Amino acid sequence: MTTSPAPPLVTALRDEPGFAFVVGAEMRAHLLARPGADLSDWPAFAASWSDLHLDTYMADGGRYRRRRHALFTADAGGVHRRPHGPHFQSLAYNPLHGDIERWFEPITDAIGGSRCLTTILAWCHATFGAVAPATRAWDVEVHQFRIEAGRDEVAKPTPEGVHRDGVDYVLVLLIQRHNIASGTTTIHAPDGRELGSFTLAAPFDAALVDDERVYHGVTPVEPIAPHQPAYRDVLVVTFRAAR
Repeated sequence: MTTSPAPPLVTALRDEPGFAFVVGAEMRAHLLARPGADLSDWPAFAASWSDLHLDTYMADGGRYRRRRHALFTADAGGVHRRPHGPHFQSLAYNPLHGDIERWFEPITDAIGGSRCLTTILAWCHATFGAVAPATRAWDVEVHQFRIEAGRDEVAKPTPEGVHRDGVDYVLVLLIQRHNIASGTTTIHAPDGRELGSFTLAAPFDAALVDDERVYHGVTPVEPIAPHQPAYRDVLVVTFRAAR
């Protein structure tokens, strides 16, 4: 069993094409390949997406996004949670919600210290560290997102459109989809050319992105059965060289 990140993923991020789509079974195997990895609390981890709070900052007036947020740091000593703080992006990266401090409800202590999140963050630290070995310390942000689709509102996983996050590397991990159609991830070159597209459809399906080199977006989602609950749950982890 390997104890290092999968070389093809490191190559995809470090060289070409600057992104990777990983199917769930493969991603789960990657996560579990590291010493001490443990995903045994996945049911409780996934269930926590039903306890997110409404995102009240939506510039489009939407009430379809729920989330929680947490800050971490990663260095030679491992990955550690920092005190709660705001999420901030400049207008250059987020034309809808840039240049404001957005304070979201924190990820609970139980989820922040869960075996699943600990395993995911350790894997990201090792993988992104292998891509950028000169980086000794990282600022890490973790987001729990639920996009709720209804009959009367367009539900946009990325309301800002095709964009960059203003970080170095991004992991988007699907937790679950329920009664959802569409939600296709697209990857673009800086000149707008589409470089690839895929749909995160099963738990652990993942997208890895070099945010400095490529842009990403997700098409709106809609319910399959209009009168039943419909949602798309993802975990987003961003790594940026510490400043």
